[in-house]
Amino acid sequence: MRCPFCQSEELKVIDKRETPDNESIRRRRECEKCEKRFTTHERIENPNLFVIKKNGSRQEFNREKLIKSFLKACEKRPISQEQIDEEVSKIEAKLKSFEETEIPSKYIGELVMKALNKLDKVAYIRFASVYRDFTDLSDYEEELKKLVKVETKKVIKEN
Repeated sequence: MRCPFCQSEELKVIDKRETPDNESIRRRRECEKCEKRFTTHERIENPNLFVIKKNGSRQEFNREKLIKSFLKACEKRPISQEQIDEEVSKIEAKLKSFEETEIPSKYIGELVMKALNKLDKVAYIRFASVYRDFTDLSDYEEELKKLVKVETKKVIKEN
């Protein structure tokens, strides 16, 4: 590391703290030669994640695409942006925790469906209809039957 002002390597750290998102460490440094101060950020470099699409092609993981999927499914539903961001962060963290850097899109889709099922049943059905490529009303009916069955089991367990 060099001073951005005089290029000296004689530096000292005068303050260190984690950023609010806990994703990096902020260090306040001072050059011992020119006495100017500057800030650096230290972040863990994660390996790039790749999504293996249904057709076999590879695409770099894109958090924004995941957010857009959630937004589309949750459109006009009582779901806040914070809730969506939290679910997307959970999914992203889970994906990054794997040793593999290539993840099938099917697995990501299942994680999204699980998250939406907990958040909002209507958003879940919207996403499922696209993800599972519903072609007619019987596909919707079948998925709704599964949801009702699960919800009925939950009510019975609670009582």
